[in-house]
Amino acid sequence: MTTYLFAGGGTAGHVNPLLAVADALTARDPDATVIVLGTAEGLEARLVPARGYELETIPKLPFPRRLNGASFGFGGRFRKAVATTTEIMTRRGVDVVVGFGGYASAPAYVAARRARVPLIIHEANARPGLANRLGVLYTRYVGVAFHGTRLRHSRFVGMPLRREIETIDRDAARREGREFFGLDPERKTLLVTGGSLGARRLNTTIAESAPSVVEAGWQIVHIVGRSSEFTDPGHDHYHVVDYCDRMDLALAVADFAVSRAGAATVSELSALGIPAVYVPYPVGNGEQRYNASDSVHAGGAVLVADADFQPAWVSSVLLPLLGDEVRVHDMAVQSRHAGTLDGNVRMLELIDEASRAVRGRRR
Repeated sequence: MTTYLFAGGGTAGHVNPLLAVADALTARDPDATVIVLGTAEGLEARLVPARGYELETIPKLPFPRRLNGASFGFGGRFRKAVATTTEIMTRRGVDVVVGFGGYASAPAYVAARRARVPLIIHEANARPGLANRLGVLYTRYVGVAFHGTRLRHSRFVGMPLRREIETIDRDAARREGREFFGLDPERKTLLVTGGSLGARRLNTTIAESAPSVVEAGWQIVHIVGRSSEFTDPGHDHYHVVDYCDRMDLALAVADFAVSRAGAATVSELSALGIPAVYVPYPVGNGEQRYNASDSVHAGGAVLVADADFQPAWVSSVLLPLLGDEVRVHDMAVQSRHAGTLDGNVRMLELIDEASRAVRGRRR
């Protein structure tokens, strides 16, 4: 029986692929033990136990990005986190460490190196985070979700997807989704989503543009987000959803999408061959723009800045695009070529390869 330590967390972008690989691994090998290393503050504190995995926690330890008073104590806190992680690994008899970035990953990478156990890393974003940029110094087994990711020793594995997306029967799910959202089967569907919290620019622009989109023969499923202040204008064929817990059905009914460019969203849309307009989140280090690059360069998506996504842009660019059936079809084909549904399979192959290599060196 093999014991795995999966390290990562903080955000859904780290936790969701971690859980997807954990599910795929335990489905393949029911005797395997998966322990997750995270923090008490991140999403993993809720999502990991809810999925049935044991969570070991270490203190949240952000990398200092500038020289200040807090940065001077970072070294000591980091050494303590490594020592705690090493103790966990020894106590639990960990055989393999798999890291997904985030606060808890860096101590696990150093501990794995010192313990000489196989270390495998997955990077979900096209622009790598600090923890994984450190981790690749300690291993040659690095999988990335996007072809354009620049990371030492990396190879493309794609994004490990949730099982309901990975195994979706698109035709059956489309029929179920039309009933779920109350859609007209004679109209094509535009899916609009800014993530669970919504996106003000997407919400206001689409709400104002909805009548012209409907007049063009389309219908809209608009996921506005739990935290958004939004009033449904009540247009025909414009379906407003505060929060969607059946994204598999939303993706199944989508003939085109307008979305933020989070790594998981881009990966799911591409894997299912859904053409898209991506409106990257305008705050942060610009990683969402990079996440969309594979699909945009392949011809499966269009990129527009948040500030430019206005009703005038919808009228001059999006509506003519939605009216061009040949181009929409071509974009769907190219989107599918940019994505993959077998990210879990490829990650398991990478884990197996690293494990065999370490066992071979020990003989």
